[in-house]
Amino acid sequence: MRWWLSILLCAVLASGRADELPPGVALVLTGHGISPDDVSILVQEGDAEEPILSHLADVPRNPASVMKLVTTWVALEVLGPAYEWPTEVYFGGEFDGRVLHGDLGIKGYGDPFLVVEEFWKMLRVLRGLGLRDIEGDLLLDDSHFSVVEDAPGSFDGEPYRTYNVVPSALMANFKAVRFQFFADPVNGRVNIATDPLLSNLDIKNRINLVEGPCRGFQAGISFNIADPETLAEVVFEGDYSRHCNGYTMSRTVLEHDTYVFGLFDALWGELGGTLRGNLRKGVIGDDQALVLTWRSPPLADVIRSINKNSNNVMTRQLVYTIAAELAGTPATRVAGVEVIREFLEKRGLDPAPLKLINGAGLARDERVSARLLAGVLREAERSPYAAEYVSSLSLGGLDGTTRGRFNGDGNGRMHVKTGRLDHVSALAGYVHAHNGKTYAVVVFGNFENAHRGLGQELEEAVTRWVYAL
Repeated sequence: MRWWLSILLCAVLASGRADELPPGVALVLTGHGISPDDVSILVQEGDAEEPILSHLADVPRNPASVMKLVTTWVALEVLGPAYEWPTEVYFGGEFDGRVLHGDLGIKGYGDPFLVVEEFWKMLRVLRGLGLRDIEGDLLLDDSHFSVVEDAPGSFDGEPYRTYNVVPSALMANFKAVRFQFFADPVNGRVNIATDPLLSNLDIKNRINLVEGPCRGFQAGISFNIADPETLAEVVFEGDYSRHCNGYTMSRTVLEHDTYVFGLFDALWGELGGTLRGNLRKGVIGDDQALVLTWRSPPLADVIRSINKNSNNVMTRQLVYTIAAELAGTPATRVAGVEVIREFLEKRGLDPAPLKLINGAGLARDERVSARLLAGVLREAERSPYAAEYVSSLSLGGLDGTTRGRFNGDGNGRMHVKTGRLDHVSALAGYVHAHNGKTYAVVVFGNFENAHRGLGQELEEAVTRWVYAL
């Protein structure tokens, strides 16, 4: 009998009714035939003991990219907003003021924002030391992380999409290349420009320039990798209209080490330097001399890029960095996840409803409850780093992933993070209501076609109700 009553009680707690919700929210559910059981909502003022609205708040659901709120908050708390990632450059031989008679070593520590501009500035400083010619190899050391991840295409079958890049302690420019296509009617061809230029990337251009309107998926262009083992040769095919006003496609190419090598070789040549050796991957030893330490932007700036623009690659780097700093090196994803769970528990937040895979929400089976996420938001609001955390979120309707949303209702009056996967839509953050109070708001929708606008409509009904309080 006790067993039967427990089952009944769980069934009651895990079900919801639309008539318990604000009228505007209930109307969205009933109007689209969405089951209230597939939705979780929690609204609570920062210092209040109880929420003003709670609907299935303890049910773990897929939050999509909203999971980044957990990862970035823990990173801020355990690393601090001024935390910076070093990238070290070493001389492995005699240097006579212009020529390095040996190898040049670069060791990465997980900088998530070593973009082309930062990499170029680092090499300019190196060039400013007088170095021009490198007679040895380029030795790359990524041993700070021990990366064991599923293949990049395991999530959605798109291994060359920029959001699927796996972490690396030495990652440059997210391993991405922006390909730009321009019609050249005079010569009857399609020209391809790349940014950045990579000295070791081979491009096969088999695109036909045709008449007719500019249309079709990717403007009629297909992208393929000739050799999946090296990722060093890309092939473009298809029919591209001469009437297309340019087209841009970003994809990941090469491996992390070969990408860094190709970028270094190209930029070093632009700066007037020469590299006579080849790529060599290994651990930099004590016999090499540290000559330059390049530092990333501070963590407070990094999480703005993560949360406003929902950058998956940078978030995954954070998980490994958390592990490196608190659990030791070489850092692993599993260790980073465990540190995050332990930190939540230390702050009085029950991590039981949390299933963290990569910390970015780029997974079908990540889970968190609305109550736990609201607890994170409320703890973050009371933190000394609250200003850095809140300002990292999209300013409702004005920038980031919510630019153009909300139709003027509450524009600039909320700081939120959004998330979306197939049949998943989520929003969480802070709404600054008419009554002068600030509320932590969490909305999860895990239902058919949630990603096709229905989830967004639900989220905006909730935030509109909170804003009007």
